[in-house]
Amino acid sequence: MGAGHHHQLYRAGDTLIHRLPPQCKLAAVAGFALVVVATPREWFWAFGLYVLLLAAVALAARVPAGFVLRRMVVEIPFVVFAVAIPFIGLGERVSFMGLSLSVAGLWAAWNILAKATLGVIASVLLAATTEPRLMLLGAQRLKLPPLLVQIAMFMLRYMDVILEEMRRMRVARESRGFVARDVRHIPVIARSAGALFIRSYERGERVHLAMLSRGYTGSLPIIQDLSASSRQWLIAGMLPGAALVTLLGTWGLLA
Repeated sequence: MGAGHHHQLYRAGDTLIHRLPPQCKLAAVAGFALVVVATPREWFWAFGLYVLLLAAVALAARVPAGFVLRRMVVEIPFVVFAVAIPFIGLGERVSFMGLSLSVAGLWAAWNILAKATLGVIASVLLAATTEPRLMLLGAQRLKLPPLLVQIAMFMLRYMDVILEEMRRMRVARESRGFVARDVRHIPVIARSAGALFIRSYERGERVHLAMLSRGYTGSLPIIQDLSASSRQWLIAGMLPGAALVTLLGTWGLLA
């Protein structure tokens, strides 16, 4: 897995955030997410400070706001679900612009949107500053199950190969005059999917035999030094640390 592999979520750069070891960034994002989840939904200004913390990270990483916003479309299902909650919620209701909304539903919608949005922004910043391959190696450094990490590595490595195979099969179909237009063409697409599965399975077997012939024993060698210094851990810990200070400070003010 020594070859570079870039993804559309990754934004190349040479900032302080980019240079941090992946395990530090993974731990920082996980810690930040835990603090956000633990924050009571009524503490509005705490969520505002969390946004400012993420904005500071984006500024340090030189990730434009437009880049982050375009990649937040993954949150749309959560937004649709959250918008529906006030209409279907039970309990006390209020009227807004002629609409009857559940008070508990409004609180639940705000809670989901605020925390999901912060989590998505943090994840986008992580993906924008860390190559997918390095992210998996960082997960391995954090002692995640090695087998799961290797499976994810192979999926990442051969995803483009399978997509290219799909493209060639589509070109072959279209060169013979086939264009899928309605449900009558589903059987052809289904047979193509079956052929793609067989080709991918056979290629996987060939790759596995090639790896065994080169001495593969169940673990992949790491040829890149991913060790992290105390200073790097300290820098990475500033995000969850500042979020924790915000949480504890708000709790102290309201206690």
